[in-house]
Amino acid sequence: MYSLIRLKTLASCVLLCLAFLARAHAAPDIVPPPDGCYPGFTTAEGCQALKNASGNATANTALGWRALYSVTDGSFNVGVGAGALVLDRADANTAVGTAALLLNKFGGRNTAVGAAAMVYTDGDMDGQGSFDGAFGAFALNANVTGFSNNAVGDSALFRNQSAAANTAVGDLALENNDATNDGAANNNVAVGASALNANVNGSENTGVGAGVGPNLANGFNNTYVGNFVGTDADDEDGYIRIGDISNGNGAGSLQCYIGGIWNNPQPVGGSVVVVTLDLDNDHLGYDAGAARSDSAPAAPSRSIPQPRVRPQPGNHAMLNQKVEQLQATVTQQQATVAQQQKQIETLTAQLREQAAQIQKVSAQVELIKPAPRVVENR
Repeated sequence: MYSLIRLKTLASCVLLCLAFLARAHAAPDIVPPPDGCYPGFTTAEGCQALKNASGNATANTALGWRALYSVTDGSFNVGVGAGALVLDRADANTAVGTAALLLNKFGGRNTAVGAAAMVYTDGDMDGQGSFDGAFGAFALNANVTGFSNNAVGDSALFRNQSAAANTAVGDLALENNDATNDGAANNNVAVGASALNANVNGSENTGVGAGVGPNLANGFNNTYVGNFVGTDADDEDGYIRIGDISNGNGAGSLQCYIGGIWNNPQPVGGSVVVVTLDLDNDHLGYDAGAARSDSAPAAPSRSIPQPRVRPQPGNHAMLNQKVEQLQATVTQQQATVAQQQKQIETLTAQLREQAAQIQKVSAQVELIKPAPRVVENR
């Protein structure tokens, strides 16, 4: 399967090719062109904006070059910016920014704000690639069929392709989530710049703080709170770290205050566990108490829940088909450019030949000019 870099390169080529076609076919098809007002509560301003909308398309707003260009029967869409929702055929999408939701065809109820936000999203009628929100340049940039994701910040959830129900708030938050397109990196929450940015296939992780959890790549069910917490920790499962010494500064939090405990005294014994703290590593322990034996209480038997992996049937085939379509478009445009270049070279050669002929005729004219006569004064 082609890499994300290859896909981004092809998408850039498509944008350039579309720009070339726009210059070649800039004349509107409606004469005289309407002043933005179309039937069915629809507004369009910009070269070929909403060009293919049918009478069934209602309440669409397209502002910018080829915004909502392919919509036929879709309704309630808003595309603002060059190429915004250019291939869209679905309903209730909002794209604000150049190339926002550029390749979306069937995903519905998505919101993308920012240049190239959700540029690869392309959903289906089953809800994949739908209900996503992206706010920021390149937010959810690589998303194809992932759904119910929310990304706020530059490049938040940048490489997410098919994973679902993730929330990333902050620049580069969950940047590498689902980079392998396995669809396993679901239900993660990252708040803070670069929070959980190394996570690839981990799920059910929560990280709050700048740079939190930098080593979690495949970990499951971890909770980290505090700036850079987890800097000195390994990739792990089922850990709770709150301001501990794993933040890399050698100290961690110096005091811990938790409301609702000091004024609720409990008798020692029965099911009460007195918590103690190992000052060497911040590890929480317990005290069996006076009314209990010296042996440690048995831990309750509880199986670890497994990550919820959403199946992605046909996802690779869909990506390959998209790549092939992009390649065909680029190849066609390259052939057109090559043909035009050949025509330019032919015209240049003809102009040079004509210039040489003009110079030759001028030289001959100079040779046949009569010699000036000298009039003698007498």
